[in-house]
Amino acid sequence: MITVVDYDSTWPDTFGMLRDRYLYALRDVAIVTIEHVGSTSVEGLAAKPVIDIDIVVAAEQVGAASSALVGIGYQPLGEMGIAQRWAFREPPHSPRTNTYVVVDGSLALRNHLAARNLLRTNPELRDEYARLKRRLAVTVVESDAYVEAKSALLSRVLRQAGFDDSELATVEAANRREPQTECLNRTFLRD
Repeated sequence: MITVVDYDSTWPDTFGMLRDRYLYALRDVAIVTIEHVGSTSVEGLAAKPVIDIDIVVAAEQVGAASSALVGIGYQPLGEMGIAQRWAFREPPHSPRTNTYVVVDGSLALRNHLAARNLLRTNPELRDEYARLKRRLAVTVVESDAYVEAKSALLSRVLRQAGFDDSELATVEAANRREPQTECLNRTFLRD
């Protein structure tokens, strides 16, 4: 079952708490930035109540960043079919997250940031996306089908954000993968 809820004004604070936790754990790692991405990062957008976070590092820092997250209880899930993006499951008693270590400049990061930024600045598109997500939450029960059903709209968002045909094809192919045990394998916004 897919749960989509109205925007919650506490989501930015939850992200801030998690960012502080990550910054402390990553204090010996050269990070570029920590980004709140996904629908919970867009004010006014309905979302699954899961905070999506990209910990952005240079390629040579992926191992150190991953080790730091494991050190505070995160479970590594690997790239899960998305190049230059490693997923982690949150520890028990943590807010629900989709936490990723992503390589600076990667398609996965550019995708997350472009979609977030466009949805933040385009209320009509944000509201159209919210209506789609709410409709899918009552008609689709499986996470992979939910992600795939959002792909056409999100492709349109990425095209408006300047993604070319090759980049869109890569993103769309990732979202048509065979179902896996975890839904974290998708490239588009998680919720």
